[in-house]
Amino acid sequence: MIRKAQEKDIKKISDLLGQVLLVHHNTRPDIFKKEGAKYTEEQLKRIINDPLTPTFVYVDENDNVLGHLFCQIENREETSNTNKYKTLYIDDICIDERCRHRSIGTSLLNYAKEYAKGIGAYNITLHVWEGNNDAMMFYSKMGMKPQYTSLEVIL
Repeated sequence: MIRKAQEKDIKKISDLLGQVLLVHHNTRPDIFKKEGAKYTEEQLKRIINDPLTPTFVYVDENDNVLGHLFCQIENREETSNTNKYKTLYIDDICIDERCRHRSIGTSLLNYAKEYAKGIGAYNITLHVWEGNNDAMMFYSKMGMKPQYTSLEVIL
C-alpha cells in the first residue's frame, strides 16, 4: 500500500536515503561520500509536512516502510521563450535493497503518474547519474525518456 509519509517514518526513510547514497557513492565516489545524510531529521519533518513536497511511502501489511518517493511540485512560469507548465519532480525514490524486484518501484512510479495527473502536471522529471544502469533501465521500462543531457569535464 502507498500512503503519505508521516513523521513516524523518518527513521526508515533516513535508512533508505543512506542506501541511495551508497548507490551514488558506488557510481560516483568522486562526488558522493560513502556515508552521510541527504536531509536532517528536521529537514525531513519540513519536507513531509510541506504540500509542495509531497512524500509517499510504500508499506507492507504491518505498516513497515519498504520504499519512499520524494516529490516536488514545480510551477514553471511563462517566459519570453517557454510556456507555463507544472512539473512533478521526483527528488528521490528508493526501495529497500531487501525488497527490490517485487514491483514496489513500479507501484511508486505509477502512483506518482496518477498523482501528477491529479494535480494537473504536464510531466514528471527526475535526474539519474550516469553509471546507475539499473535505475536507467527501470526508468526506461517505465516509459521515461531523456529530457536533456547535462555534460561535464572533470578538471
